[in-house]
Amino acid sequence: MFSSDLLLQGVDHLLANPMALLLASFGVLLGIMIGALPGLTATMGVAILLPFTYGMDPISGLLMICGVFFGGVYGGSITAILLKIPGTPAAAATAIDGYELTLQGKAGMALSAATFSSFSGGILSIIVLMFLAPVLAGWALEFSASESFALAIFGLSIIASISGASLIKGLISGVGGLLIATIGLDPMGGFPRFTGGFVELMNVPFIPVMIGLFAASEAFKSMEKDHTLEQNMKAVIGSILLPWHIIRRLLVTILRSAGLGMFIGMIPGAGSDIAAFVAYNETKRFSKTPENFGKGEITAVSSCEAGANGCTGGALLPMLTLGIPGDAVTAIMLGALTLQGMQPGPLMFTEHGDMVYTLFIGMIFCYFMLLILGLLSLKVVSNVVKIPGHILTPLILALCVVGTYALNNSVFDVGIMLIAGIVGYFMQKGGYPASPVVLALIMGPMAESNLRRALSLSAGSWDFLYTRPITLALLSLALVTLATPIARGLWKFRHA
Repeated sequence: MFSSDLLLQGVDHLLANPMALLLASFGVLLGIMIGALPGLTATMGVAILLPFTYGMDPISGLLMICGVFFGGVYGGSITAILLKIPGTPAAAATAIDGYELTLQGKAGMALSAATFSSFSGGILSIIVLMFLAPVLAGWALEFSASESFALAIFGLSIIASISGASLIKGLISGVGGLLIATIGLDPMGGFPRFTGGFVELMNVPFIPVMIGLFAASEAFKSMEKDHTLEQNMKAVIGSILLPWHIIRRLLVTILRSAGLGMFIGMIPGAGSDIAAFVAYNETKRFSKTPENFGKGEITAVSSCEAGANGCTGGALLPMLTLGIPGDAVTAIMLGALTLQGMQPGPLMFTEHGDMVYTLFIGMIFCYFMLLILGLLSLKVVSNVVKIPGHILTPLILALCVVGTYALNNSVFDVGIMLIAGIVGYFMQKGGYPASPVVLALIMGPMAESNLRRALSLSAGSWDFLYTRPITLALLSLALVTLATPIARGLWKFRHA
């Protein structure tokens, strides 16, 4: 139950602890830097930072971790927009339209939209977290293996929306991603599949593949360009201030995408990457000009960032109210809370109510710092597009190698990244989009493991596909998502 008295106490406690505010600000700045570097995810940043919080008071330590979490999710959009290098998996969706805006000389506007949408989506998710935490968390528990499978199928159906000019080529890319996703340990039996005897392939090397497909392939492609002409084109950054008419256009998109992100974040196993792609698809579905998506649509950038950051509050919700982490980051935060002597769950709101509400206010402060630091740095970071191509290309490749190696200290991962980069280069040449591959790598394992788990629970019966309302609704939505672009294409063909 929401308590205004505890909320006011939380404000007083936070204002009386300036060190907590300082550490929260540091965490946001560190998170933005980590998120912007390919391969260094928010999960990694939180995991590295966790040992340093042991000697701190609970609020200071937890807020610094939250700052890294929030900043890391947002930071991936910076390099995704400027260089088509998604710093985080969620930013792969942002890169689709964000980089096109950079090529059009609107990098400043794209970054500003991403910053404003990340802030708005995050703030909305924390407000919902404060008011509706117990109710929504209980509803999220209705999701079993069958609902998670249906959600993954709905996610895979989004391939139809992000395939670009050719639906067939997009589906081929998606199937390729699903085939790659089968490499590794069998989710039920635990035996290795298609690893060729390489221990390093026991887990699907998702992030190295993503870095290669987006970043390394772009670096290879830039080697054949006339960088003198490219420099003149990229030198136009454009305004970093969003006009009011654009902000007004984005408000509905932000509300819808933040709500979707919040919902997806509550589901254990679903993260900000899934939220970003789903938000992108739904924004395209509701748009009056869906043909502009993939060509530099500002609402597409806004939807991805609002969805990804809306997911942060959603992931925290089941962790705080039920002790069930929504993703890898909140699993680490669960450990941090336990170490601080607080046991997440329903009793936490009664036994540590003042501290919980202090944490809520601190999270809102983190997002305000994200907005301030993000806007102040836009003019500086957007200048990266002015770096000459013969300098920028080696820098991109160096970042790809360092970021990939930092994941597991593995040269093998670097090799996977370079192979994916070469494949991505030829995919660009042939007009095959990379986004469906990444989406399939995210959704494929989730779909397979939950389908097999659902079949095991139902003793081999497939009736869970139509007897469970949420499962049926999500599968129906997936069918509509797949059918819409096909029907639109047939309509245009008949009336051409």
